[in-house]
Amino acid sequence: MATETIDVEDQLLPCSENDSKPGRKVTEAISYRHLNTSELTGTTPVREEEKVKIKSKDPTPELRTYNIKLGWVQGVLIPCLLNIWGVMLFLRIAWIVAQAGIALTIAIICLSGVVCVITTLSLSAICTNGELHGGGVYYIVSRSLGAELGASVGIMFAFANAVAASMNTIGFCESLNDLLKSHNMKIMDNDVNDIRIIGAIALFVMCLICAFGMDWETKTQNFLITIIVSAILNYILGVFIGPLNTQQDAKGFVGLKLAQAKKNLMPDFRYSENQEHNLFSIFAMYFPAVTGVQAGANICGDLKDPATAIPKGTLIALAISISSYLIMATLCGFAALRDASGHVEDLLAGNIDACKPNCPYGLHNNYGIMQLMALSSELIYAGCWAATLSTALTNLLSVPRLIQALGVDKIYPGLIFFSKRYGKHGEPYRGYVLTFLVSLLFLLIADLNTIAPLITNFYLASYALINFCTFHAAIVMSINWRPSFQYYNRWISLFGFLMCIVIMMIISWMMALLTVSIFLTLYLIVLYRKPDVSWGSSTEAQRYKEIISALVQMSYVTENVRTYNPQLLVLAGGPYLRPALLDLGQFITNTGSFMIVANIDECHLSYTERAMQQQVGEEWLHTRKERGFYVVVDGCSLEDGLRNLIQCSGLGRVSPNIMLIGYKNNWQKAPFNKVKTYVKLIQIAFDQQLAVAILRVPLTVPPRNATQVKHQNSQTSLQDEIHTQVLTIMNADSDIEIVIKVEEPDEDNAGESSPPPEEQQHITEQQRQRHGKSGVFRPLELNEENNLDSWWLYDDGGLNVLLSYIIAIRGFHAMPLRIFALARTCHRIEEAEAGMEALLHKFRVEFSCLKMIKGLYDPPQSETKEMFNMMIERFRTDVESDVLITNEELERLNQKTDRYLRLRELVIENSSNASLIVMSLPRPRPNTVSAALYMTWLEVLSNDLPPLLFVRGNDTSVLGV
Repeated sequence: MATETIDVEDQLLPCSENDSKPGRKVTEAISYRHLNTSELTGTTPVREEEKVKIKSKDPTPELRTYNIKLGWVQGVLIPCLLNIWGVMLFLRIAWIVAQAGIALTIAIICLSGVVCVITTLSLSAICTNGELHGGGVYYIVSRSLGAELGASVGIMFAFANAVAASMNTIGFCESLNDLLKSHNMKIMDNDVNDIRIIGAIALFVMCLICAFGMDWETKTQNFLITIIVSAILNYILGVFIGPLNTQQDAKGFVGLKLAQAKKNLMPDFRYSENQEHNLFSIFAMYFPAVTGVQAGANICGDLKDPATAIPKGTLIALAISISSYLIMATLCGFAALRDASGHVEDLLAGNIDACKPNCPYGLHNNYGIMQLMALSSELIYAGCWAATLSTALTNLLSVPRLIQALGVDKIYPGLIFFSKRYGKHGEPYRGYVLTFLVSLLFLLIADLNTIAPLITNFYLASYALINFCTFHAAIVMSINWRPSFQYYNRWISLFGFLMCIVIMMIISWMMALLTVSIFLTLYLIVLYRKPDVSWGSSTEAQRYKEIISALVQMSYVTENVRTYNPQLLVLAGGPYLRPALLDLGQFITNTGSFMIVANIDECHLSYTERAMQQQVGEEWLHTRKERGFYVVVDGCSLEDGLRNLIQCSGLGRVSPNIMLIGYKNNWQKAPFNKVKTYVKLIQIAFDQQLAVAILRVPLTVPPRNATQVKHQNSQTSLQDEIHTQVLTIMNADSDIEIVIKVEEPDEDNAGESSPPPEEQQHITEQQRQRHGKSGVFRPLELNEENNLDSWWLYDDGGLNVLLSYIIAIRGFHAMPLRIFALARTCHRIEEAEAGMEALLHKFRVEFSCLKMIKGLYDPPQSETKEMFNMMIERFRTDVESDVLITNEELERLNQKTDRYLRLRELVIENSSNASLIVMSLPRPRPNTVSAALYMTWLEVLSNDLPPLLFVRGNDTSVLGV
């Protein structure tokens, strides 16, 4: 396909009728060719690839496991019960009663229940505030508090669930080992190695079950819940029947007795599992038992009605499970001894617990005492295995989908690999492999009591964030916060958040600090990457409210020179046409300001056309990560469009104070009215009290080693004093004094004169040979090895020096800043230079060289005069005009013209090799200078020179001391 070359000579940035040339059409066709305009019926146009991009940010509906949709019983109640009825139910609840006693065990269960109930209420409020999709807790938190918090909590929750799967698998292996030991059987050692072997096989099989799909997993869960309920009833029935023989009595099962309950009422904390236990260590051991309240939310993409199913199913499951834990713990305390020898002789002699603390039986010593107390020990084994494996199964099911959702949203680069979907239902097979490996790693620890406290902090941190989500959303009172679940309270959610944090610190302040450190690291990674997502979170709502409040407050704050920031209005037309302007604008505003990029189109645009231009401009700025806003003004002349922009753009103090435009390269060939319009734009900006900056990028570029640049009005007495000091040294405006002062001879002036014409011509030719063909359509390129020269000709508030300083010093690669200042003729050069240097140090402006301009009042070379006469030849007239040049005007402004011609010679002499020149812009005073003569002055000052930025402030001080 042939490529058409776009030749746009004019660097003037507002659109005009010239832009209707084929060049513009081709450019816009290139920019718009992917836009989908078929659906532009009153809405902003969206590209097809943009739709795909937006769709890919949402983990649904692709992350739904299958087209089966579950109700609240099958999708929430049963998974929550299976997750809560885990390893603690049959293997550790009796030991917890032995350590904490009946009273504290009930307190621990109730405290955990309070945390879970509050979290469930908060979770229900979030779940009923809009449509839920796949991704579980990550989706809920990220869409409520934003990507930073959601992704951090999602990673921690996924890790906790993966470790919980290994914990429950270890519980299954412990129970199986006990059964094998009772029959004098073993695989290797009846200890940790057997746990590792059996656990690895069990993990692999469970991952296969999850990978087969939701229907297999659902059938498995139904079978497991039946076994668990049967085992619980079997245990309760066995306790009420009591011991069937004296052997059971000797091993610590004495039946329901009030006297035994009194003995077991108070705590009896002991050294166990290499740790001296206390209330909080026991709480840390128990809490993972009730961490299944999020099971329904983990598969919210598979629910028929998540908003109704999650609160209903979770609360009922919590009530059933907590009641079952309370019943079983109480029965243990009423019906079993803490220590028992297991010998009938000791029972008959009345010293059954004489062997403590080294007894083999009893609540303290036998994790499998429930098998002894139940009516059928085999059913208790089956219930234990079902409880542990079902909890591990639900954990293994949720983690891969959560990781897949993170990968689809591209929050963390390392997880994008796991976003791939397999099969027609999009199964996260890669996530299953990762989950298996993480679970297997912790399974190798083979010690349940070591793993349980480890994941408690991660679950508590996740629950704390869920509660904080609800509190934050409710306190911000976003318009979009309208949960249908009304049984929540913002202050209760805050209390739940604080409770989780306090419990974390009390259990283990070191683990709490480690958890917080991991969370902050994950949070800062997302904050640094700034993912391109917008989910309408409460964080975004709060940020909006804060921004509006700050804007309103700023409107009532008196401006101060120390808070000045360059805020640009860039007349760029289509931003893709003139990247050099945006590069410079981004470089100036990158330190904390902004720019408004505007396109003024004189033609009336339809809504669709205007929306297309707006979208292309916004996408261009966003892609280049430039701090700016894009606006389109149509249906008015360039002058009226600029007035409208200046008067309406921005909000209060956050409004442009500098107009940045490109230099009109083709002004000598352009129609006279176009030249007049260009100069009129500059005059309008000055009339509206804006500073003006004009960038001229020559049709040449620097050498190849150049790098691309990516990158107030209150007049206090102190500032008045500083301004006065500047005026005593410099001229106040561009009406440079024309009284030639004869200066005393200076030996140093010998080398200061301008080079002869031949040498000037050699310099110009050398520049042309050194540079290659380019234009404003290339990105701005600066040779950072060379100097940045600031020609500060008169005091305009200091904007010339400030912008030079920003570009030279605050870039990624600093450039040496040289300042050329023009002193008033009443000062000696040495005095003026000393005074200027003192002022610059007071302004804290770093520079490599300060030089006072000499020889400005010498007559210009004849070759320079000839060049000037050739430039104005086309614009001469005998009739009075505000565009063309008359003889009377030339005579009246002859001396000023000579100063600019001589200034050109000085700039060529000193700055021909500079990377960028920043020069004070002459002000085009209406009815004083014609448009053609003014443009000739600018042409003389900038022709055949490196990139040059004309700058003129609005006489407001911008340099604070």
